[in-house]
Amino acid sequence: MRAITLSVLALALMAACGNTDRPLRDMSSADAGPDPFAVIPLGPLEIPDTLTLPAPTPGGANRTDPSPKADAIAALGGSAAEQVAGGVPANDAALVAQVGRYGVDPAIRAALAATDAALLQRKRRSNVFNPLNRDRYFPAYAGQALDAYAELARLRALGIAVPTAPVAP
Repeated sequence: MRAITLSVLALALMAACGNTDRPLRDMSSADAGPDPFAVIPLGPLEIPDTLTLPAPTPGGANRTDPSPKADAIAALGGSAAEQVAGGVPANDAALVAQVGRYGVDPAIRAALAATDAALLQRKRRSNVFNPLNRDRYFPAYAGQALDAYAELARLRALGIAVPTAPVAP
């Protein structure tokens, strides 16, 4: 009788480890299909006036690149020409110069992606036993979360003028 009870309990625990309804936060998703919301439809093909290739411009946009932000600006009545893909607006030139004063690592995205993949792999290993099927997305990144109120308090203590913020919860 005890063996039957233990086997039914083990079967129930195994069934609780089934697929979830939270695929965006599932750390071990078995579904490798495309995300239908990540697909941006492209416009119709068109033949340019001249068939000579233009010289490449650093930071310039490709004619075939989708531009959903510029399309939204134009749809809402704004000037899509003001939003330059890959360019830096004149208002932000000083900010970009200040941020890049010590140099820019061209492989920063690849380095961050590798670090994130390693973190997720470590978290997947520790998520082997999850009988209650709890959401593990936020706990996985809890160590990287910033406390906005602590940062405001730190800056105010240094005498730096900071904007007001809502009362801490």
